[in-house]
Amino acid sequence: MIVTFARTAAAARSARHSGNPYASHPSRRRHGSHRRHQARQGHDARHAAGGAEARRVRDDLDDWFELGEPQTAKLADFDVLLMRKDPPFDMEYIYTTYILERAELEGLLVVNRPQGLRDMNEKVYTAWFPQCCAPTLITRDMADMHAFLHEFARIVCKPLHGMGGKSIFVVDRGDKNANVIFETLTEYGSHFAIVQKYLPEIVATGDSRILVIDGEPAPYALARIPTETDHRGNLAAGARGEGRELRERDRWLVSQIGPVLRERGMLFVGLDVIGDYVTEINVTSPTGVRELDKRFKTEIAGLLMDAIQKRLAVATIRRP
Repeated sequence: MIVTFARTAAAARSARHSGNPYASHPSRRRHGSHRRHQARQGHDARHAAGGAEARRVRDDLDDWFELGEPQTAKLADFDVLLMRKDPPFDMEYIYTTYILERAELEGLLVVNRPQGLRDMNEKVYTAWFPQCCAPTLITRDMADMHAFLHEFARIVCKPLHGMGGKSIFVVDRGDKNANVIFETLTEYGSHFAIVQKYLPEIVATGDSRILVIDGEPAPYALARIPTETDHRGNLAAGARGEGRELRERDRWLVSQIGPVLRERGMLFVGLDVIGDYVTEINVTSPTGVRELDKRFKTEIAGLLMDAIQKRLAVATIRRP
């Protein structure tokens, strides 16, 4: 979990031009610096607080951070907190969002917003945008899964709480493993799972990650191409990453989903797109920034910092 301070766009540009991207710059409050903090949240009925360690980061894969001395701080004393915990989305995750929401009420900007993190399951939330999605079924009824398989002949099955390609299956009509796959994913009908029509475009054009920053798309997408021996378009599962320009269809998909994300305080989100359809809406810890910046010489993190700074400026104006 990362607590970080937003800096102004001018300060960000100054740091880049000085050759030191980690140079300190004044922030809005007395705690301001461009250091990051590793935090542990807690709540003592008066205010939300966290144990934190100052973290300095470097662009070095072998030695990329160092931690300072532990300290305890009131979370609302910070400018912004980036909630970047990977799934599984379990009760501990939900409890953390409760504490962060309490800090939010005290004035902390949390990215992404705690209520949105709770409400927007990365697999399920696609149902709010049916015009953007391929045929999808969320169920724990194995008979319904079989009927869906019979209708579409080839389907993708996955749990609702995973990430990185974990426990994703492609099942063909007549596959004798279908029963055991459905039993495993639903724990014999006691847990919900998701099944989707298989989209063959993944073989040639991959599973593309479109990063959405405060409702607007980053200029390029990261296409994850599965290997010849795997169906999964996940970098963690061995897929090959390729940058590509956005298509007109991509921009239309973002136009459908982005305004809702912006309204609900979800500043940094990743849409997974196969062919013409969104398959997941990643709100917990979307990745792809480093790969796209390296390929296209972009500064997507800078776009996010600019969006955060705009939110902070609006909050300052509204505060009495």
